[in-house]
Amino acid sequence: MLRLPKIVTGAAVAAALLLMLGTVPGHTQAGPSTTPSAETSRQIELLGKILDTVRSGYVDKPDDGKLLTSAINGILSALDPHSSYLDAKSYRDMRAATSGEFGGLGMQVNMEDGVLKVISPIDDTPAAKAGILAGDVISQIDGVPIKGVTLSQAVEKMRGAPGTEVRLEITRKDQAAPLNLTLTRQIIKVSPVRQQVEGGDVGYVRLTQFNSQAANELKQAIQALAAKIPPEQLKGYILDLRNNPGGLLDQAVRVAGAFLTSGEIVSVRGRDPDRIQRFTAVPDDLIDGKPLIVLINGSSASASEIVAGALQDRKRATIIGSRTFGKASVQTIIPLGQGNGALRLTTARYYTPSGRSIQAQGIAPDIEVLQDMPPELAQAQPRSESRLPGHLKAEGDEQQGSQSYIPRQAKDDKALQAALALLRGTETNPAFPPNPKQTASEP
Repeated sequence: MLRLPKIVTGAAVAAALLLMLGTVPGHTQAGPSTTPSAETSRQIELLGKILDTVRSGYVDKPDDGKLLTSAINGILSALDPHSSYLDAKSYRDMRAATSGEFGGLGMQVNMEDGVLKVISPIDDTPAAKAGILAGDVISQIDGVPIKGVTLSQAVEKMRGAPGTEVRLEITRKDQAAPLNLTLTRQIIKVSPVRQQVEGGDVGYVRLTQFNSQAANELKQAIQALAAKIPPEQLKGYILDLRNNPGGLLDQAVRVAGAFLTSGEIVSVRGRDPDRIQRFTAVPDDLIDGKPLIVLINGSSASASEIVAGALQDRKRATIIGSRTFGKASVQTIIPLGQGNGALRLTTARYYTPSGRSIQAQGIAPDIEVLQDMPPELAQAQPRSESRLPGHLKAEGDEQQGSQSYIPRQAKDDKALQAALALLRGTETNPAFPPNPKQTASEP
């Protein structure tokens, strides 16, 4: 980003925008650079005049930095729900979060039409232990209403020194009174993988997010399970991607590739239709062809959908659960120089190996299994990409999302129990095991 003079004028802003239009330093364009039209130039000059007028005529002297940050946020929020500006602190926090360690409460949140919603709590964190659920709305933080606060500002308020407390007011659909919770911040060391043996014969792996440790920890988990279960007793594996909001693209490719020996995993296509980036598997099936079932639900998003879509198209796994969130766009983090933070900019859509885009559609499971919902959640409206204001449109009919509830007790988890029954042969279904001869062809 161009540095403006210390005393910012509307003319300087307009000049900077005109210089920047069509070019982002350090970023390879998805398509050819364009020269701004006369109308665009006029509107940019108008923005400069408005800034000058506000600075000179507003009743109280405004903060130039806040004015410019608001202008930047306005530009990006007009694009789609996933493009945003990260100031220097938010950029540092984002890098810490994807590295797998940060201080805070331990939940994924998103700002939807000015409302701060929980995407999912992270296992074994203060948020999860307090009973916060996907779909909850955070209405106040430490007694201060969230309305009018940006996503980065809200996240900053919830993060802080370990051992300090933060008070949250939570509203939950169909629950009359808000919940008032006091949580103690802690260092969130997010291990994205949890593994356990189910009944002595099935390896279960839960992947909660795709941070930089995901693929390596998945490999370690499978090795640990293989050491615990005698080969003659092993029936297969379950990969649980439910309530996994996504993360890093390279980790999604590595996780999907951990169960494949060849073929495309995902393709990424930006503005230029002739520029397609394809990611393929290397021979590395960690479970040596053993049966695999993947669990998904309405809060399985982004990188989770890349993995589920690849394994479904490749007929490597049977997908069980409910329709996924439907976020099939790629965000590129573009640093803006020392102290200027970064842009999180939507630069491409991704496609499954068969060439389908599941943007605003989601992935339909091979076997749909719906959970018995608690009464207080039964009428909750499912979250989905197609419900987000300003979302990228689908290539085809848009689909609503599905339930995101996972019962606390394994015996009540209908999707998990269905997967175990199929692997053990106590139940049958034409979709299990998948037939590799029916693999969808690549475009």
